[in-house]
Amino acid sequence: MSLAGVSAHADPPARPFPQHTAYAPGSIKPASFSQDALDQETAAFYDKWKQKRLIAAGAPGQFYVAFDERDAKAGRDVITVSEAMGYGMLITAFMAGHDPEAKHYFDGLYRFYKKHPSKNNPRLMAWCQVQGGGNAPEGADSAADADLDIAYALLVAHRQWGSAGEIDYLSEGKSMIAAIFTDDINAHAFSVKLGDDVASDDPAFADTRSSDLIPDHFRVFQNVTGRTEWGAVVDKSYSIMDSMQRNYSQDTGLIPDFIRHVDNTPAPAKPKYLETEFDGEYYYNACRVPFRVGLDYLLSGDPRAKALLGKMTRWMRRESGDAPAKIAAGYSLNGRRLEKDADFGQMCFVAPFAVAAMADRNDQSWLDALCSAMIKPGPDDGAYFDGTIKMLCLLVVSGNWWAP
Repeated sequence: MSLAGVSAHADPPARPFPQHTAYAPGSIKPASFSQDALDQETAAFYDKWKQKRLIAAGAPGQFYVAFDERDAKAGRDVITVSEAMGYGMLITAFMAGHDPEAKHYFDGLYRFYKKHPSKNNPRLMAWCQVQGGGNAPEGADSAADADLDIAYALLVAHRQWGSAGEIDYLSEGKSMIAAIFTDDINAHAFSVKLGDDVASDDPAFADTRSSDLIPDHFRVFQNVTGRTEWGAVVDKSYSIMDSMQRNYSQDTGLIPDFIRHVDNTPAPAKPKYLETEFDGEYYYNACRVPFRVGLDYLLSGDPRAKALLGKMTRWMRRESGDAPAKIAAGYSLNGRRLEKDADFGQMCFVAPFAVAAMADRNDQSWLDALCSAMIKPGPDDGAYFDGTIKMLCLLVVSGNWWAP
């Protein structure tokens, strides 16, 4: 059914949680937990996440997803970032049915996004907001992954509630998709830019962040808009990641945080390219790749996704001895732990591998171990990044993520 075919007057959610999506043939779900148990654990964790993360903004009718860091340049606490807003809009839209207030929260998150436009394109979101309600001086431009998630979430909202109410979700989603293609996509290489502030004459124009390569979103955008160029972005994303595995991580299959020169000869970024000394390694951006690519396999069955995931999964199983608690927070592309005192078992590194494991029935025991680790309460569950990534992955692992 097309998006336009969904009833525009749907007030109760059209696809209430739980949904139990039928994923790609040959994929698996956890065997050590019943479907009811998975649903209950996902709903219970959502309730905790919502209580901790969904915060009423100063302006009436607005909400934001609370962040945990401080902007040193602004000298003020960061209350949220656009990445968090995209995650929050996805989560609340998918949890409609369990949460009778999901639409209320989703609309509040949407209003906050609209009040914080990027300085470059008002249909996109400034990536960093600080205490007092404004954007951080260094955060007034957009971040591509956040824009992608917000646009996708608007399409999910249209499927859930229709678009005849106060917010025309479908129109807003299409408008944002057009803005993303204009300012977040390198149309020469069909790659994802770092954000809307990277102009065609910028040395970073042909660079990308691996966690911005989200093939599932690009497929949905093509279906909604009819623009075949989005299919080219899917192909380019897989080409970039395949190049990394073939040329830089043949043994591990790991993908680096940042990748340069994707229009010609893709290469991992050098240390401190944009964020940390580990910008060219598997770190806090790339840890989301197994989730993003795993989701695309589950919804599309693309064999390129399965091949890419298989390399990462096989190495991680060897590295950890099939023990999720031994997954470290960051690795070099050749498999060396990045820090001697690295944390182990962090959910932002563990949970995405559960989504990846769903691609191959040979990884059933590994998936069950990862699922057990996810469901067990952990010390970092209350942290923004670990808790939110865990929530997103629980939606997938429990079978409750569906493409709009």
